[in-house]
Amino acid sequence: MTSYLIRRALLIIPTLLGIMTLNFIIIQFAPGGPVENTIAKLQGIDVGATERVSGGTKDNLTIQDNMTINSSKYVGAQGLDPEIIAEIEKMYGFDKPAHIRFINMIKNYLTFDFGSSFFQDKKVIDLIKEKLPVSISLGLWTTFLVYLISIPLGIYKAVNDGRKFDIWSSIIVVVGNAIPSFLFALLLIILFSGGKYFDIFPLRGIVSDNWNELNNIEKIIDYLWHLVLPITALVIGSFASLTMLTKNSFLDQINQQYVLTARAKGNTENKILYGHVFRNAMLIVIAGFPTAFIGILFTGALLIEIIFSLDGLGLLGFEAAINRDYPVMFASLYIFTLLGLIMNIMGDLTMTIVDPRIDFEKR
Repeated sequence: MTSYLIRRALLIIPTLLGIMTLNFIIIQFAPGGPVENTIAKLQGIDVGATERVSGGTKDNLTIQDNMTINSSKYVGAQGLDPEIIAEIEKMYGFDKPAHIRFINMIKNYLTFDFGSSFFQDKKVIDLIKEKLPVSISLGLWTTFLVYLISIPLGIYKAVNDGRKFDIWSSIIVVVGNAIPSFLFALLLIILFSGGKYFDIFPLRGIVSDNWNELNNIEKIIDYLWHLVLPITALVIGSFASLTMLTKNSFLDQINQQYVLTARAKGNTENKILYGHVFRNAMLIVIAGFPTAFIGILFTGALLIEIIFSLDGLGLLGFEAAINRDYPVMFASLYIFTLLGLIMNIMGDLTMTIVDPRIDFEKR
């Protein structure tokens, strides 16, 4: 197993490099970089992040279209002193060729030196440290609850396949899967956060404003109280697929020959289910854990962070992409990719713990 882990760890390097290279190349062709944004501000035609997504107002589009008539390296640079443009390029590091910038970026990233944000006047690593606890909280709690609910529910559905419980629970699962988590979040706000009916749970943030004045017990209660609605919204939108995956995996194993043999030997159903079937059926569920965790941590929690004003990594990466804050963009990509690759290795380790018969060394 040691040599396998070494090989997988070494494979992280080319995989990470390939992903960073591909995204860096794509970004070079994307319009509206930081230099263009700064030039637009100097020209007094800056377009906000939301307007850039929707295409901006008609007037802004007309102005920008008119400026592209004149050939220039940057949109809107006409009329500006070339020395000013050169200073802006140097400020953002665009005075160097693209391949030099990429090489320098990778060298710095090897030591987790992500530079400073273009627009927030903070070091990227400080921004990530500031946002990380929120995203980790959402990701860990959601993943824990999703697995805590889905695995027992999926097993019970498999054991009662075709019966009333299986049919009615399948309807609930389908409905839960059909409603996006952000719509369910809005429903929760309307019902329980002062939207129209009850004002029970807080609407914004992950802790209260008087957090520092609370004792340790009160801090824990306050923290968990703020997480109830966002975690509930994420769990409702995430547990359906894992429940059905667990059920189908157990059904597949229950129909195997070794189960019939175990029954013929007089073993009880519980011993067969949890002593034999469980280990085999859980392999596919465990294999999907890294993807589920990363998905919830980054993509799944993005809209939830926006709706509940939770300042996490998902929201940070989204805003960086909209504002073309390249250091934050690439740092977020680097960290999430590295975390995902490490989680895949951890998934393999977990599989060997669940079923010692799996030997990756022989693969």
